[in-house]
Amino acid sequence: MSTKKSSPSTATSAATSSSKVEVRIGITDSPRELTIELSNTADEIEATVERALHEGSHIAFTDERGRRLIVPAAKVGFVEVSAQSERKVGFGTN
Repeated sequence: MSTKKSSPSTATSAATSSSKVEVRIGITDSPRELTIELSNTADEIEATVERALHEGSHIAFTDERGRRLIVPAAKVGFVEVSAQSERKVGFGTN
């Protein structure tokens, strides 16, 4: 019987690499928002949005399924980036 434990840094990096980030983009003159789940970090997403807004070009993201979301920078009302929470399974009271 082995009592070998995995190192905490390995477990943390594995959990971090598989986490997803939810991005909501509000479009000007439109009551609806676009929502996409990405495996990028919040800093990478912010840099992409900031660069597109500065250049006046477009914001483009590709999700894990290969779907592309492209929005002209001039039409972006807001961008909200939030960590995707894990779904809880069961009937816990917490």
